[in-house]
Amino acid sequence: MLKDNAYARLSDFEDKKDELTAIRHHLHQNPELSHQEAETARFVAGKLESWGYEVTRGVGGHGVVARMTAGSGTRSIAVRADMDALPITEATGAGHASRVPGVMHACGHDGHTTVLLGAAEYLARTRRFNGTVTLIFQPAEEAGDDCGAKRMIADGLFERFPFDAIFGLHNHPGAPAGTILTRSGPLMAASDAAVIRIKGKGGHASRPHLTVDPIVVACQIVVALQTVVSRSVDPTKAAVVTVGTIHAGEAVNVIPETAEFAISIRSFEPEVRATLKRRITAIVEAVAQGFDAVATIDYDEGHPVVCNSEAENEFATEVARELIGAENVRLCPLIPGSEDFAHFLEHKPGAFLRLGNGEDSAILHSPNYDFNDASLTTGAALWARLVERWLDA
Repeated sequence: MLKDNAYARLSDFEDKKDELTAIRHHLHQNPELSHQEAETARFVAGKLESWGYEVTRGVGGHGVVARMTAGSGTRSIAVRADMDALPITEATGAGHASRVPGVMHACGHDGHTTVLLGAAEYLARTRRFNGTVTLIFQPAEEAGDDCGAKRMIADGLFERFPFDAIFGLHNHPGAPAGTILTRSGPLMAASDAAVIRIKGKGGHASRPHLTVDPIVVACQIVVALQTVVSRSVDPTKAAVVTVGTIHAGEAVNVIPETAEFAISIRSFEPEVRATLKRRITAIVEAVAQGFDAVATIDYDEGHPVVCNSEAENEFATEVARELIGAENVRLCPLIPGSEDFAHFLEHKPGAFLRLGNGEDSAILHSPNYDFNDASLTTGAALWARLVERWLDA
């Protein structure tokens, strides 16, 4: 076992800060949407191969998996970073702003990729670990149900590149740059959606008694849905039911035949998730029936809850405290957003962490967002030390 001061430290990455910043700016200037990350994957794979990793390209699309073994240890660890950008026009005005019209790294995946590359270079150069490290550069995190995590798993990720535990991170606007936030158990919400279609009986607006007005039915259902969380979910639990779209009709003097609306549904526990689906379905069907309308529900169960396993989260928290001091490691609040890293955690123990992006950072998915370069060395050092510590156990 190595001495504590032999594990990666922040100071080991100080002379790499400019190089990491240049990599991050290159990725930021050349963003690619989900399932289109061909050049990003080529750039990443080239770096990894030059450092001596065994690299496999094209895993689950444009996914890149790099592996390296050192020593005689039998333990193995995986660390994942996402690579895709969003269909947003950048408004930061930064010198390294996106060169691709209508596409930008508005969620910081350029930073996530950079910090893992920084750790990869350090680990390959020092080789002070005893076992096998697997580095996963994942495409299409932003792709919803057709996400990169599910595609990589379906392409045999676990069988082709076996590992004992997996770790990942996301930047966290609002937390000071370079701080680390952790939380055991549920961290980020399950993300479900439902599209409701109401079929009534159309007619003239002046003769509503001869129709079944789907707009009235839809509005009644929307109001009734506001009771799902307040009256069906334990008040100590968190959940969200939001009607995000509603569409019906084209003319003011016509009662349409149909109406349609869509719901975003978030929860942090399987039991709550099941309750939401059951109550939403029951309310939609009952209210529609009460107005002699017919309702159809297209209910899509999306990403599950990001649920950190206790042992791996405590380990990551301990490593973070060693690296930057306990005062800079915080308890992460529950996050109602979702993450496809949850699919990995359904199969393997692991933990998903948050890396501070600055108290004045623009929010995620904003045209004004930019990853904070001040956090690059912290992220790279965290992954390097975590790998060394895990494989030295």
